[in-house]
Amino acid sequence: MATVLSVSGSPSASSRTARLLRHLDGRLAAQGHEVIPLDVRTIPAQALLGADFRHPAIVEATELFERADGVVIGTPVYKAAYSGVLKALLDLLPQYALAGKTVLPLATGGSTAHVLAIDYALRPVLSSMGAGHIVQGWFTLDKDITAHEDGSLTVAPTAREALTQVLDQFSTALGRTPLLAAAG
Repeated sequence: MATVLSVSGSPSASSRTARLLRHLDGRLAAQGHEVIPLDVRTIPAQALLGADFRHPAIVEATELFERADGVVIGTPVYKAAYSGVLKALLDLLPQYALAGKTVLPLATGGSTAHVLAIDYALRPVLSSMGAGHIVQGWFTLDKDITAHEDGSLTVAPTAREALTQVLDQFSTALGRTPLLAAAG
């Protein structure tokens, strides 16, 4: 069983990105992985923006990255790039915080004009942090994610199929064979 850190880089408490990640966490857990969620927005702003490497929340986040075998990084796309809060966290991690780790980049956004943000904005940063293997990422349109008042989430069929495929590739890269019957 691999330990997976599932990082939401959304600054919003009602984030589709975070809700989608938590939904996908369930599939990874069903495949036998230990999944640890991390919502960057819960880290105190003064620690992130003040670059307080010794702040307990930054120390804890760094330890979570060290402990993980794999990392799922999800972000909303703003102005063709990943979120500022995610950038602030990545800047505070050790240079090679992703060394030897399998990483799955995911992004959400309102327009297909942002689909390349993973490859042109996020992937180079993950690579520079030493990621051992960055699996194919996926961009999901906001319109394909419906959050319900009861906390449940519905993902449009084509997006769900694509997300299932990249998640299973990530799981396989971690050394586990995906469960075909796991909920999507």
